[in-house]
Amino acid sequence: MDDEEFLAERFEDNRAHLRAVAYRMLGSLTEADDAVQEAWLRLNRARADGIENLGGWLTTVVGRVCLDMLRSRTSRGESPLDDVRVPDPVVSPPDAAGDPEQAALLADSVGLALLVVLETLSPAERLAFVLHDMFAVPFEDIAPMVGRTPTATRQLASRARRRVQGATPVPDADLGRQRQVVRAFLAASHAGDFEALVAVLHPDVVLRADTGAAFPGATREVRGARTVASQALTFRHAALQARPALVNGAPGVVAVAEGRVVSVLGFTIVDGLVVELDILADPERLAGLDPAAFGEQPE
Repeated sequence: MDDEEFLAERFEDNRAHLRAVAYRMLGSLTEADDAVQEAWLRLNRARADGIENLGGWLTTVVGRVCLDMLRSRTSRGESPLDDVRVPDPVVSPPDAAGDPEQAALLADSVGLALLVVLETLSPAERLAFVLHDMFAVPFEDIAPMVGRTPTATRQLASRARRRVQGATPVPDADLGRQRQVVRAFLAASHAGDFEALVAVLHPDVVLRADTGAAFPGATREVRGARTVASQALTFRHAALQARPALVNGAPGVVAVAEGRVVSVLGFTIVDGLVVELDILADPERLAGLDPAAFGEQPE
């Protein structure tokens, strides 16, 4: 094995971890892959000579790349504060065992609810929180990346932590109970039963619908059980074509029409009620999902 093959092998040993870091930083699977690829290119240029802790070095590189990508989004006016953006969901069949890379992506309960909150942080806050709180990177290593002292970087993470803890609901641990709530939601949607829909929604439920650039007028965020129930009935057609799925490790659904996935619904369920409903209906971001992976429409 020559030096390049050895380097490539060592990089592959770290790939799943790096993709998990980038996914939490960016909320985009495609951009996460781009960030990991950029880390490989930088490693190839630098070589591994003199790098004592390759995993730590690569984590730092991916963090820097993601920080630049987040700042670029903001400079282009793509801040999530300007619009509703549902992060890319990790979607798999309901009975999928899951591969190691997907397990790494979803470790530490990285549900859509958490990713949505991370979208509201500044790039520097997000970097400090993700690298320190999720991956135990010392503040001394993060500080040069954000151009601050370690003490100021600690304050960034602390501020982000307060926002995350205050805004991220903790979903029910029982997946069976979550599936029952999703089935009840779909049955009520299918039947057009408004009151039954309201009954499975938390009074302060939030619905986010991201239709992407193709249908910007349909992108929305609404709150309140009766308002969300009214909006959910507009997705009645999707409920008729819903197939069970795991969305970031929690029960959800994909809607299939004309041989393609047209929407993904992610549910955050607390105490048997839906507290957040995230709908991704962006054709471009759903194009990579194979509808055949989710079986036939249930009876």
